[in-house]
Amino acid sequence: MRGEDAKQEGMFSYVSPEKRVPLDHPLRPVREMVDGILKEMSPRFARLYSDRGRPSIAPERLLRALLLQIFYSVRSERILMEQLDYNLLFRWFVGMEMDEEVWDHAVFSKNRERLLNQEIAQAFFARVLKLASPYLSDEHFTVDGTLLEAWASQKSFRPKDEEGAGGTPREADFHGEHRSNETHQSTTDPDCRLYKKSKGAEAKLSYLGHVLMENRNGLLVRTMVTQADGTAERDAALLMASKIPGIQPITLGGDKNYDTRDFVDTLREMKITPHVAKNEKRPGGSAIDERTTRHPGYEISQQKRKRVEQSFGWMKMIGLLRKVKLRGIRKVSWWFTFVGAAYNLIRLRRLRAQAVA
Repeated sequence: MRGEDAKQEGMFSYVSPEKRVPLDHPLRPVREMVDGILKEMSPRFARLYSDRGRPSIAPERLLRALLLQIFYSVRSERILMEQLDYNLLFRWFVGMEMDEEVWDHAVFSKNRERLLNQEIAQAFFARVLKLASPYLSDEHFTVDGTLLEAWASQKSFRPKDEEGAGGTPREADFHGEHRSNETHQSTTDPDCRLYKKSKGAEAKLSYLGHVLMENRNGLLVRTMVTQADGTAERDAALLMASKIPGIQPITLGGDKNYDTRDFVDTLREMKITPHVAKNEKRPGGSAIDERTTRHPGYEISQQKRKRVEQSFGWMKMIGLLRKVKLRGIRKVSWWFTFVGAAYNLIRLRRLRAQAVA
């Protein structure tokens, strides 16, 4: 017998969002970890808000919503609010009731600005690492950097002293013009720099994102964003490596870009064994000799260091970092660190599941 196509405009439901999400859903362990972290950070959130005035969006809900935006690659706050309006899974993860009114996307963005500081991102990142401590190596690490395309067009890259009538910049016509970071600057994002990471590649307005990865399970232990220049990767690597705790012997892997005399010698002065890839084509030859390459650990580090590209791939394709939609190095740094924490949460969920199995 054919069923009736009945249409019902209103609906009363006695089933909570908690019961609608399957017990084996992959977001359940992530929600559990995130709730514990946000509970620890509650006193820090309290210092950001006044005791008087109209209640704003709870910071815990803001951060959970931002995590959903990363996990599901939601490209804008407007679409994120649309999903929150009808997606029961999103409502459950954020902590909203089924009939609770969704925030306006502009209100969400405005409230988010309060949390866009590096202190909050680092605090969240550090607490994720604390949960991951049983899976972290304290001896073997890899460092690498990746290009983060800025939210600025090539036409915005204009001479620093250029002004049109009335003090406003003229329309850019850069064809055939020699441009450099010394003479030009983006009018929409002054912190970004024109940069290309390899020969023959297109120069883009960019930042450089850097990570320090432990080699056992590929978890990120440090993140950093700098302006894009030729020495930024090595400078950031030394700074991140200097913050590795403990007095145990440490190895640091890297690609050929880190094979310079200054970098290798500085690492050895820091009592860190350089396991960077040899660059025989560099003038003067490679700075890595048989003191390092004769040990089997060097070859293992060369195999493990390639795992860092998996984190970059996830952060760019899933975590919306292929082209950053925030402007200014402070905001870009916040987002890069927060996406790194989201990546660790996904890795940690899988590692915990494997340990139970």
